[in-house]
Amino acid sequence: MEKYISIIIPSYNKAATIGKCLAAAFSSDYKNFEVIVVDDCSEDNSVEIIKGFPCKLIRLETRSGTSRARNLGARNSSGDIIFFTDADCLLQENTLSIANRMLTATGPDVVIGGTYTKIPYDRKFFSIFQSVFINYSETRKVENPDYIAAHTMLIDAETFRKSGGFPEEFLPIIEDVEFSHRLRRRGYKLLMNPEIQVQHIFDFSFLRSVCNAFRKTAYWCMYSLQNGDLLADSGTASIEFKANAGLFFLSLFLFAFWLVIQKNSLLYPVPVIFLFSAFIGRKLLKAFFEARGALFAGLAFAYYIMIYPVPVGLGTITGMLNFLVKKQLK
Repeated sequence: MEKYISIIIPSYNKAATIGKCLAAAFSSDYKNFEVIVVDDCSEDNSVEIIKGFPCKLIRLETRSGTSRARNLGARNSSGDIIFFTDADCLLQENTLSIANRMLTATGPDVVIGGTYTKIPYDRKFFSIFQSVFINYSETRKVENPDYIAAHTMLIDAETFRKSGGFPEEFLPIIEDVEFSHRLRRRGYKLLMNPEIQVQHIFDFSFLRSVCNAFRKTAYWCMYSLQNGDLLADSGTASIEFKANAGLFFLSLFLFAFWLVIQKNSLLYPVPVIFLFSAFIGRKLLKAFFEARGALFAGLAFAYYIMIYPVPVGLGTITGMLNFLVKKQLK
């Protein structure tokens, strides 16, 4: 049975990607769907591009954020199933067909998530790193994920209406994590299907990669402290990743201490620490290898365990400080 699917796409200044996003959606092998784009007061020519496609366009008069855009799009939808995605994500030809089969089989009490393709639209090193990293992280716990990301989220329309939607008075990102946690507390099941995929347009340089890591970590830390689950095994904030980052900073501490007292024995554990870190992250290393071969895997994994933890660590400190300041102001 082909249920009517409403694809909801929030968009803000996405002229560079929204055309590709909509072209991909309308190239689906599944035909029983509508597309609703909610433009969050864009200042570029996004609206002109959107008007070139047979979709419903809703324009917000003031900048209101992604959560309100998604909620408004869902309230104006007609589908039995709501499919949330982003304006820089490209549905695959079979994405909606797999989604329909999955949600039809599971019923309205299950929220289903998909993930990114391993290879993103742009083939830059840091973009591939990010896409493989997210694909791997989001599909580790298929039966019981901690959250469903809004870049590929399937939910029964009536279930969404009862839920109250995404939080509109919240942090500027990770609203899908809060929404997922709220649904689970109400008894809904979260389920991940790795076959439901969208291809992301990252266009990541080194600077954009580290800035993204810093920003997401800072907000994630603030939310996790408020939620009391800072050490939870959650998507890209997995126990595995937290252990790898912790081992990096342990090595950094030993090296810094060696610089001060010049005692060579302080450096002896460092190779062992990195070998242990490689052992912990061996499945991610394998994912890098399967995506792009040995050279990419080596470089990507070196970036992951030797550089990526730096913005993550700085983001963690920033998030903690912001949380403590806000707590004191209450």
